Amino acid sequence: MSSLTTAPLAPLIERLYAQADAATSPLLNSVSQAERERLMHSKTEYVALYSMLKDLWLPVSQDTGKLLYMLARSNKARAIVEFGTSFGLSTLFLAAALRDNGGGVLIGSEFEASKIALAREHFIEGGVSDLIHIREGDALVTLASDLPEAVDLLLLDGAKTLYGDVLNLVENHLRPGALVVADNTDYCPEYLAYVRAPENGYLSVPFTDDIELSMRLG
Repeated sequence: MSSLTTAPLAPLIERLYAQADAATSPLLNSVSQAERERLMHSKTEYVALYSMLKDLWLPVSQDTGKLLYMLARSNKARAIVEFGTSFGLSTLFLAAALRDNGGGVLIGSEFEASKIALAREHFIEGGVSDLIHIREGDALVTLASDLPEAVDLLLLDGAKTLYGDVLNLVENHLRPGALVVADNTDYCPEYLAYVRAPENGYLSVPFTDDIELSMRLG
């Protein structure tokens, strides 16, 4: 049996994806596509963009969530770091893997307090809150210290322009064989160039159109 395919997580995840599909953001809809693209590529104004997105769920796809679960199970993850918790859907997939691996810790980072509050309700309902610690604030601060000595998996799914900076914070904690999953990498050319350069210590491949899967080499 898998925690992911049984209650309470399985029905919770289905319900949350239905809510995510129905969510709208009037503030975001008032901004032109060109302005959205400008903010998406800015390393200094990303907070403005993500403030507009506070009503949107922005989850990974269900298939990506299942992939995260399988990756975390297969590398026997006990310590996971997630950049960009949002309302916690990807976190639920990863926490299910930790539960089925026998326990562990997932450290997440999210700067929108309202999202954290709701995500924590989801974690309690899913029976995995004991595995998850969400740090509120800018990830460049919250993930800069007090990380597990050996991290097994890193998920990058926050502000796209910060992927390289967050990886830099976590990199020294990645054990040999640790996995890094980056979503929406079509916005991250510099990040892709880094993890694909062999001299930087990764084996990295694109996985679907906009997901990059990288392994830390020992």
